Amino acid sequence: MTRPADPPPAPADDAPALHALFQSRRHPGARVGPERIALLQGIRELGSISAAARRAGLSYKGAWDAVQALNNLFEAPLVLSQAGGRLGGAAVVTPAGVAVLAAFSGVEAALADVAARLDAALGAEGAADRLTIWSFGMKTSARNLFRGVVEAVADGAVNGEVRLRITPDIVMVAIISSGSVAELGLAPGRPAAALISANSVILTVEAEGLRTSARNQLGGTVVRHEVGAVNDEVILELAPGKLLTAIVTRESARQLGLVVGGRVQALIKASHVILAVD
Repeated sequence: MTRPADPPPAPADDAPALHALFQSRRHPGARVGPERIALLQGIRELGSISAAARRAGLSYKGAWDAVQALNNLFEAPLVLSQAGGRLGGAAVVTPAGVAVLAAFSGVEAALADVAARLDAALGAEGAADRLTIWSFGMKTSARNLFRGVVEAVADGAVNGEVRLRITPDIVMVAIISSGSVAELGLAPGRPAAALISANSVILTVEAEGLRTSARNQLGGTVVRHEVGAVNDEVILELAPGKLLTAIVTRESARQLGLVVGGRVQALIKASHVILAVD
């Protein structure tokens, strides 16, 4: 018996079509990609972060982290929400969020057209390998990232003090080396980002006449409290859409009586604030 002839190779048209991925970033660690845009669109359509998370295949915590990153990345928050626990709470995409969705959609459409033209050109030349366009961005382990504008710089012989205006009512003070001030080109009017580890945030109950050496004393409302075996994750809303994450021990959270809706004070040493620029 003769062996059947091998089937002819698939024509080039059967190869996967070239596609482009778009990711936007302002500074290290702050990224807006398709996954976060899909979550934002889901929140707009469903009116709930938890429902949008389920549709996007994200955990509740992952969705909250993504919303926090999106809100802190832009000058105006993209999502405003009311705490509702894991069963869901009301959430609305702001006009700024709608504008981001529209802009992202327009860019993706333009990229799709570019990818189609490139795909056709490669096919016409008989290229065996297809090209893939990758987006890239530096990642950071800091849970808190706030975009702002340098308001003042007091430069010394060794260290410099930088005041970063985050919102009309929130200023973040950072102490960095004078060499870093010069290298980053920090001066009034310069956009910059403040990065803060969740472990560097100290929580205390708001009280009159509180005296502390921490330069950054920020009042906020607890909007989420994740209880762990050893440590708890607490998220404060400092201003509409501006969220700050803190990691505290389970015992400390118990002693402070932390509850969703309660007011607390976040203390951050100026030396624990890292600054970054584009």
